[in-house]
Amino acid sequence: MKNQSIALTCAFLLTLLTTAAFAQTVHPDLQYAEAEMILKKADGFKGIWYMNQPSKDEYVYKYSGGLAVYPANHRPFAIYAKKVDKTFFCFGGTDDTNSTLLHNVSYFDHKTGKVANPVILLDKKTIDAHDNPVISIDDQGYVWIFSTSHGLSRPSYIHKSKKPYDIEAFETIKATEIVNGKEVPFNNFSYFQVYPIKGKGFIALFTKYNSKGQRVIGFNTTKDGVRWNEWKVLAHIQEGHYQVSTELNGKVGVAFDYHPLGKGLNYRTNLQYLETSDFGQTWQNIQGEQAQLPLTDAKNLAVVHDYASEKLNCYLLDITFDPKQKPAILVISSKGFEAGPGNNPREWTLFRWRQNKWDRNVVTTSDSNYDMGSVYVESDKVLKVIGPTVDGPQAYNPGGEVAMWLSKDGGKSWNKEKQMTQNSTMNHSYVRKPVGAKPDFYGIWADGHGRKPSESFLYFTNSKGDVYKLPRQSTDAMITPELLKN
Repeated sequence: MKNQSIALTCAFLLTLLTTAAFAQTVHPDLQYAEAEMILKKADGFKGIWYMNQPSKDEYVYKYSGGLAVYPANHRPFAIYAKKVDKTFFCFGGTDDTNSTLLHNVSYFDHKTGKVANPVILLDKKTIDAHDNPVISIDDQGYVWIFSTSHGLSRPSYIHKSKKPYDIEAFETIKATEIVNGKEVPFNNFSYFQVYPIKGKGFIALFTKYNSKGQRVIGFNTTKDGVRWNEWKVLAHIQEGHYQVSTELNGKVGVAFDYHPLGKGLNYRTNLQYLETSDFGQTWQNIQGEQAQLPLTDAKNLAVVHDYASEKLNCYLLDITFDPKQKPAILVISSKGFEAGPGNNPREWTLFRWRQNKWDRNVVTTSDSNYDMGSVYVESDKVLKVIGPTVDGPQAYNPGGEVAMWLSKDGGKSWNKEKQMTQNSTMNHSYVRKPVGAKPDFYGIWADGHGRKPSESFLYFTNSKGDVYKLPRQSTDAMITPELLKN
């Protein structure tokens, strides 16, 4: 096993070195590539390992690791389908040597407790985890996979299952959008977040890059997933934004930050929120004041918290609605983008709209800006946060050991209910909550080494915090997951 591990590590390094050799002038993340449709069974769950921006210090990269369900701005990765009692999910997979990004689709069968060996839908011909897919299920039960792209360098793709609630075969959708009054191919979108609205179609929030490389956030709608309307800008403040969103009973809420002018894209600050209940026709702030889009001023009606005045970065983790359809927004704040203790404290902070004001409460702290977890509102009083909040084997790199935090007073105070992983050799990162999460498949994530290329395993948890590991190698059609022993 030791020799096999050394061989795999060498193969990973060779892949990265080879990529670098062919990209003296073009960064690998920016290389053009057209995807190849694969449509065959995988032989297990192999997550993509990815790194971004070498940091030339002991932490090696700005961020890195097992990023199969990265980033927070892609959503959803998993969705529960009541009619068939299955949770369908997608992830960024790879081959044995991490040489390419594969878009994999699978499902958890709640009746049997088994997981389908994935179908490899697409070879994206890159190792950039920003090109990870997202999933949706329409009113008729058809499974849709939206294959994103990191900026303008590669095409994006849309695929639809040929049968409802089935992942064996997909067709390519030749989608169009309206640009300047003309119907053109809809083949480039970044940071895609898509929601089916019953009887109306899809609404999607996503990013388009302008000529300056700025991330402009907006949304689009479609009745059938094929013909999309004209993309509308939500906000373009200074140098652009990231956004995270959620949907419940036709209402969509979006939280977003902004990049301050002249500081570069590693800086992001402020927390802002807008919502729509009419399929994007109008957008309001939490108090119902209608926004005139696009927002272009940092001082606007959507501001939840002014992190800029505190000279703090704000990293968006998750957003969900409570039973009253009010948002719960989870973020990390820190002093800067660089890894290491110098930018502590990194506070996991939950914002809720209660008694006509934004409540702000710290859940816990962790050691990386790119520690990412999810918030679960089980009732108005009972909330959970699951994420890598305990220091892992690669301290100050993304991820760590996964823990469950519990609040019984609506989010005002928090206690660590359970440490779900321990004595790991690699950091766990990016815990993602399925849409309509059921107790036996409550969150999914991956692990990976924070400072060098490695294998990456996938895991899921139930609502009690019991963790199951998925095999990298298996020929079984339906796989019994391995329960981790703590």
